Order: sequence, then structure tokens, then C-alpha cells
Amino acid sequence: MESQVSFNKNGQINIVLHERDNYIIENNDQINNNSNDPFQRIDQDFSSFIGMDRLKETIKEIYANIQINQQREKVGLKVQQQVLHMLFKGNPGTGKTTVARKLAQAFHEMNVLSKGHFIEAERADLVGEYIGHTAQKTRDLVEKAKGGVLFIDEAYSLARGGEKDFGKEAIDTLVKHMEDHYNEFILILAGYPHEMNHFLSLNPGLSSRFPIVMDFDDYSVEQLLKIARQMALEREYQLTKDAELKLRDYLIKEKQNQYFKSFSNARFVRNTIEKSVRKHAVRLMKKQHYSTEELMLITKNDLTIE
Repeated sequence: MESQVSFNKNGQINIVLHERDNYIIENNDQINNNSNDPFQRIDQDFSSFIGMDRLKETIKEIYANIQINQQREKVGLKVQQQVLHMLFKGNPGTGKTTVARKLAQAFHEMNVLSKGHFIEAERADLVGEYIGHTAQKTRDLVEKAKGGVLFIDEAYSLARGGEKDFGKEAIDTLVKHMEDHYNEFILILAGYPHEMNHFLSLNPGLSSRFPIVMDFDDYSVEQLLKIARQMALEREYQLTKDAELKLRDYLIKEKQNQYFKSFSNARFVRNTIEKSVRKHAVRLMKKQHYSTEELMLITKNDLTIE
């Protein structure tokens, strides 16, 4: 599936992406504004992501808006601040956390965020044990996140206890700080698509406060194989043709199983490569002599799929 963009009735941007999990080439240089291509740095920073074209375009739009607003301000034209709070919806291993972490760094380089740090939180980090405790915990977390990104995974868990649950207090506190400090931090709520849609239906006022919605689509078999090759290469290993065929066959079967809900996409690939490297090491330890090629090749028997 190709990346798609549309607008919903609340005026939100809906982006469909193919992502990858935890495989990024980092580069800490500042964006070179003197380059012939003002977006060159963005392309470089996100070149290692698979299926990220639409996301890169969105980042370029944000960066361009910042630069043009500066020029508008110089000549006395009106300038409107961008609100960049986001919703990420996707299954396990589709890259939600990885993208959020990378965006924190990228937005810092664009001077959107003053610090660019990344804080990952879950329900237990926001919800307290008694009245008033939750609001204080949530305020403290937002304070720590100022200048960076606050990423809350499985955000729908905040609404799982109903009206009397302290999770509702956390949501209300977050909404207030999103409004009061919209230009001081970026809040990203993430979770599985079905659960996030249900969560937003319970909080109709919450959805309209997130101008950018990203739907992280599951990887195709070919994308997962490409990720496997790159993860192996990063470790200076290589999958044999038989090993790749074994992995391909497994992935095809899982894709054909419509009721399989726990497949973790790129996370599964990463875990498979790491287990296979360990099994490869055990195999070679049983031999007295081995070549450089053998030190690098992961065979069909090494490939551990569970």
C-alpha cells in the first residue's frame, strides 16, 4: 500500500505510512540552510526509514512554514503558530515510538522545540492513587517534557476505567496543558488502531486537538524482508538464499492468516535476527575451523522463527 493523505471532518491530516521499527541512521549535524536543496537534511535524516515519503513531506511542510513565517514577520505580515500535537495509530512494530523519537530530534534542529528531548510515558506515569494525585503527576510530566516530545503509548488505557477512573483526570489535565502550552511541547498519543478509535469516540473533544493523525500501516512481506537484510547487514551478517526463503514463507503464511493479531512486524524481524545470530554462534563454536564467510552467513538452520 502506498502512502496516502486525506482530511477528516475535524480538519485533521490523516497520513497512512509504512514504517519500520528501531532501525535508524542517526546524524546530529544541523540542517544546512546554505544547501542548494533546503530539504536535503530532512531527506538524509529519514532516508533509512522504509515507506516514509508522506511523513518526510509533512516535515518539509512544517519546516518550510517556519522559514516563510520568519520572512512574513520581517515584513509585518500575520504569523500563525503551528500546533503539532499528533495521534499515532498502528499495530505493534510499525515504528510509532521510533518515529516519535526521531521527530523530537528533527523538530529541535528546526527550532520548533527548544530542547528536543524525548519522554516516553504510559498510564502508570500519569494516573495516581488518590484524588488530586493524578493531576499533579500529569503536570509534573508535562513540565519535564517542555521543550521536547511527550509520547504516551497505549493512550487508550487512560479511558479504560470509565468516568470514575483517575485516567479521565489525566486526560483532562493533558488537554488543559495542550491548550495552555501548545508551543512549548509536542504531545503524541499512540496505540493500536481499533483501541485508539474507540478511545477518541469516548472523548470527542480530544480528537479535534490533534491536527496531525498518522496511521502506521503493517509492513508487506517484501518490506519485512528488506528490513531483515538491513538489520543483518548492520551487524555484518548476511542471510543465505535458503534462509530468506524460509523467512519469506513464514511471513506469507502469517499475512494470509486474517485472524492473527499478535504479529509484531519489524519487531518480529529484529527478534528473529538476534535469535538467529545466537544460534549461528553456537553452531560455529562446535567447529574447530571456520572461514570469514562462515562467520557472516546465517543459514536456513540458523534462522530461528517462533
